[in-house]
Amino acid sequence: MKTLTIDVVSDVVCPWCYVGKRRLERALALLAIQHPDVDPEVRWHTFQLNPEMAPEGMARADYVSQKFGDKAGSVYERVAGVGKEAGIAFAFDRIARQPNTVVAHSLIAVSEPGMAQDAMVEALFKTYFIEGRDLTEAAVLMDIAESAGMARSVAEQHLQNSALHSQTIGNDNAAREMGITGVPFFIFNRQVGLSGAHESDTLLQAMAEAMNAAPPSH
Repeated sequence: MKTLTIDVVSDVVCPWCYVGKRRLERALALLAIQHPDVDPEVRWHTFQLNPEMAPEGMARADYVSQKFGDKAGSVYERVAGVGKEAGIAFAFDRIARQPNTVVAHSLIAVSEPGMAQDAMVEALFKTYFIEGRDLTEAAVLMDIAESAGMARSVAEQHLQNSALHSQTIGNDNAAREMGITGVPFFIFNRQVGLSGAHESDTLLQAMAEAMNAAPPSH
């Protein structure tokens, strides 16, 4: 089997990242048909859309007003339309709080790449964008972790681990130092980078390009 590494830089409160996840899943389904000899390995990495956000977050209405002003309605209407095409029923009106995402990202970081990490990412997206729950609440985060297969007691330890949270902030800074300014950002075989929630066909082309490229020199 050939290995294909796919590094996804993302934020759990980024609707385009949720769309990007669905499009990546479709691209991987196509890859499995066209290249059954390839074993893709997906890893999710930290990016904070709002690195200065207070730990307790802020009222969603205030955040949206500050960020988009009068354009908020049309902005989210467009995202909702794209989400519907991707099979995501965004419920932006249910979101009452814009959270700081350091602790949520920490739960992703400690999850094993593959099915466990995918389940954690999916649960965070679903809880925030579909259910509109507050990702700054410890009980909510423990519910999410448990639904993704992590023991509640283990999740609670991660929620209280300040060293882990500092490492997560460091990972966010590292992404920015790489030149990443927006998410989702996909890196295939550490060689081909793609910024944005591209259609599945485009992601598949990037995978093919990365697999055909010469290995990076060290």
